[in-house]
Amino acid sequence: MTKILRIDSSARTSESVSRELSSRLIDRFPGDVEVITRDLSSGVPLLSEATLLAMWTPADQRTPEQNGHLAVADEFITELVDADAVVIGLPIYNFGPPAALKAWADLVARAGTTFRYTESGPEGLVPNKPVYVIVASGGVPVGSPMDLSSTWLTTFLGFLGLRDVEVVAAGQLNVDPEGAVAAALDAVDAVEITSTRAA
Repeated sequence: MTKILRIDSSARTSESVSRELSSRLIDRFPGDVEVITRDLSSGVPLLSEATLLAMWTPADQRTPEQNGHLAVADEFITELVDADAVVIGLPIYNFGPPAALKAWADLVARAGTTFRYTESGPEGLVPNKPVYVIVASGGVPVGSPMDLSSTWLTTFLGFLGLRDVEVVAAGQLNVDPEGAVAAALDAVDAVEITSTRAA
């Protein structure tokens, strides 16, 4: 069975293009699948001084209170590590990612757990696996210099060790809604599904 981590970050729970396309892509996975859904629109804790101090404290020295501060982050990290494939719905808000997705990333990035520093630079510790990013924008051309969202996310994922990332664009939906959605549907249907961890 393939375990898929689905991350939704759109503030819209209905009529969301990124959610619709994520569902369509997941439906294309062959065989038996288990979908773990993480809907960030319900709220993600922001980094606090207490959370940072807990992150920087060795695991065997943390207090019960510090473990409590890290409980949500630990859950996010476990979901990401355990998944065989990841599907992320990424709308572009004001040129960047939704605040909830940035907050998720801040909790997932933990030195010594999801990445580490070496003499040759940072090294990602999350096992590589296929990641499919569904990017939806109202007016920003996906992949353009104005798109600070998909470039940020692919860089972040690579930092963690996730190098097998495919971006599916549903760009400029407010410019040509029908054409953009039709092109995005075709792009989703053309994705070559890889449902196993990559080396």
